[in-house]
Amino acid sequence: MSVHLHWFLPTGGDGRTLVDRHAYTDGGIRRDRITPVSGVRAPDIEYLAQIVKAAEQLGFEAVLTPTGTWCEDAWLTTVALTQVTERLKFLVAFRPGVISPVLAAQMAATYQRISRGRLLLNVVTGGDSTEQRRFGDSLDHDRRYARTDEFLQVVRGVWGGKPFDFQGEHYQIEGGLTALPPDPLPQIFFGGSSPAAGPVAARNVDVYLTWGEPPEQVRQKIEWIRGLAEKEGRTVRFGIRLHTISRDSSKEAWATAGRLLDDLDPETIASAQQALGKSESVGQQRMLALHGGSRDKLEISPNLWAGVGLVRGGAGTALVGSHAEVADRIEEYHALGVEHFVLSGYPHLEEAYWFGEGVRPELAARGLLDAGRPPLDGVPAANGRPASAPGGAPLLVAGGR
Repeated sequence: MSVHLHWFLPTGGDGRTLVDRHAYTDGGIRRDRITPVSGVRAPDIEYLAQIVKAAEQLGFEAVLTPTGTWCEDAWLTTVALTQVTERLKFLVAFRPGVISPVLAAQMAATYQRISRGRLLLNVVTGGDSTEQRRFGDSLDHDRRYARTDEFLQVVRGVWGGKPFDFQGEHYQIEGGLTALPPDPLPQIFFGGSSPAAGPVAARNVDVYLTWGEPPEQVRQKIEWIRGLAEKEGRTVRFGIRLHTISRDSSKEAWATAGRLLDDLDPETIASAQQALGKSESVGQQRMLALHGGSRDKLEISPNLWAGVGLVRGGAGTALVGSHAEVADRIEEYHALGVEHFVLSGYPHLEEAYWFGEGVRPELAARGLLDAGRPPLDGVPAANGRPASAPGGAPLLVAGGR
């Protein structure tokens, strides 16, 4: 089982501190005053193109694009970026409660043809009722997961290429059809830590994603989902979502983490924790429990730092250390059964290079990557370019701390 490396596309903005992404919107964090922050990068298409070109050249397989109020639409943004890349895949996050499952299946099929098979799907059920209501969704937490279960059954059903009928609590479909099914079928990624989420994963998804918890907690989650899937007669693969701060030495990496922490004032942390504490997401509550809102003892496991989660919702932990140490931790998670690593860092352009040029060679030397495939192999070339041609050299942004 090889390691699959993915990067993150910051469609809500990027920058050199953990609070930069809130310079355009408050990200759900209420503060009396939002002051300008130096080094903020707007999520315009030119900057996002730099990131995806870098990710492709550095050997990442795909980029995850988020969904929600505070970012650009994932479908539209990524389909545009398929035109400036050759082989990079796009892990498109979307919420099943705000779109018809038959339309989603059709969109995925169209996307596969436009991109020549480079779509992956990240189904986000949603753990915040306030956010869901912004999109017209009023279901409670558990009913949202029940609807996701039906949604995925319909999507897979209409991908069969024949009229598909479905009668459920949330969807009633008569003759649902994707006349030209996607080829290949997109892999479906999904995360959820609640009792309502587990059975949905076991019945429907290809890859179960967890946020970056300590190895023992990840092991327990894997056993939980694997056991549920076996009862359904299925096999589910596993992935993990983490940030990274990888440097030539451990000292340099921890100094960078310390600098990110120094940028956070107590008021910002307190406001963020108050807002995040209202989330209905069990996974979010597990993230908050790792640090308890305190700056103390943020290294919760060797090289696993919870500082990001002081202000950021969702994935709140980072692998911090030398390139070899970060590779050690990836190897440790891999030994538990984790195959997909969805990574990110601040800022995303520079951190892609730190990881791609530092950690990736370490993983390759340990035999954890598919040695038979160079970084830009695996997807047919486009626009008449030979399969060996790189997707284009990235444009470098000057500056950065």
